[in-house]
Amino acid sequence: MGNLNLIPTEKIVERLHYENPWWVNKQIPEAYGTMAKRLYFHLFYPYVKEKNVQRALVLMGPRRVGKTVLLFHSIDALLNEGVNPQQIFFIGIDNPIYMHLSLEDMLHLCKKSLNLSQLNGCYVFFDEIQYLKDWERHLKVLVDSYPHTKFIVSGSAAAALKWHSTESGAGRFTDFMLPPLTFQEYIHLKKMEHLIYNGHIDNDEKSIPYCLTHDIKALNKEFVHYLNFGGYPEVVLSEKIQSDMSRYVKSDIVDKVLLRDLPSLYGIKDVQELNRFFTYIAYNTGNEFAYETMSKESGIQKDTLKKYLAYLEAAFLIKVLNKVDINAKRLKRVTSFKVYLTNPSLRTALFSPISETDEKMGNMVETAVLSQWMHHEKLNLTYARWKEGRTEGEVDLVLVDDKKYKPVWGVEIKWSNRYVEKPQELKSLIQFCKSNTFKTAMVTSIDQLGVKKIADLVFSFLPASVYTYNIGNITLKMKNP
Repeated sequence: MGNLNLIPTEKIVERLHYENPWWVNKQIPEAYGTMAKRLYFHLFYPYVKEKNVQRALVLMGPRRVGKTVLLFHSIDALLNEGVNPQQIFFIGIDNPIYMHLSLEDMLHLCKKSLNLSQLNGCYVFFDEIQYLKDWERHLKVLVDSYPHTKFIVSGSAAAALKWHSTESGAGRFTDFMLPPLTFQEYIHLKKMEHLIYNGHIDNDEKSIPYCLTHDIKALNKEFVHYLNFGGYPEVVLSEKIQSDMSRYVKSDIVDKVLLRDLPSLYGIKDVQELNRFFTYIAYNTGNEFAYETMSKESGIQKDTLKKYLAYLEAAFLIKVLNKVDINAKRLKRVTSFKVYLTNPSLRTALFSPISETDEKMGNMVETAVLSQWMHHEKLNLTYARWKEGRTEGEVDLVLVDDKKYKPVWGVEIKWSNRYVEKPQELKSLIQFCKSNTFKTAMVTSIDQLGVKKIADLVFSFLPASVYTYNIGNITLKMKNP
């Protein structure tokens, strides 16, 4: 028996040449070159270029949202800016050929195959870094050993990434979160920007610049399509995948994350149970859960449930939203919370596409609205629920100021036009505004736009599709500080 570990060095060098065609022809592979750029590219690329801070850039995000494509687009931009092609390395760590190599070994092989004497000024891209055990330790060493080389890594088994980068990468890594495709990017990729124009919405106090539409019917048609298929760039552009969504998303996203991507890290032994639990959550996305009832309905013990929720959240499959009371006070014991899929089209993949009259449409719209905020993990988004005497109320989405722990705004997410005619029925929102001395609030509708006054309150009504588009737009503009 020969040594199983030994793949001849020249074979590995051949593979490196294959993965880095620009060493010879100065171009990235055509398949990537022709793909449309995500709008997030313009946010990501400055971090790639940044040389003043000695840090590796860690690109994180769910599976299939276009991380590898983003890396190739960055390489393309570097080449177009005149960076020497032989100073750019790309290595896909998920290839078994690199199995027994450390990051440093791979670096030396690149150096050797190009006869480079040193690596100053080089850009090194490691894709799917989570396949390397203890990757963060290796990476930290490289950042320290090669102060004049830029390292950019991507990883999607987010549970592993989250788990590790927080503990050992302190001060050495810059994290960049690539969310699922936003509705704004979806419209951009489908070249439907003609549906949107720059307008403004008025509330009592001021006029706010806002993207609006000339054709709400057409935008809503795209919006429903986005809810069903829109979170993944490949799906948006391929009708073939849309017709077999369950196979594509299930095998590639759900099964890999749930069955393979390191549940063991979280001490999860029963992977089938985790899978069943995720399906249960996906079906009920946007609902409020309590550990007690969840445990009863799923037959899973409370401690195990907590573990599952932590894993699914770290794997970017779900977002847990915590509850506050009417004045945004944190509740002492967390007994109930809302759970959302990070991407509404995951639900379509597991069940079936929904239409705009579906009873689950309200939950899907809420799920979509939440997924637009994903890039801003630092924002403290919550929902409010309270009970005072006989009155109880709920507001769907509340942003809380972390320092003062006060609500900044509240939004009621509806897939209905009835409240435009009957704003007085929004009793919870009225109570919430009075309690926090808010003069204005926003409510979504199916296709109605307008402003309604109730006593001294002003409610701005906006179609949910328009609101969702704008969050994506605002999030991109807010840029991470």
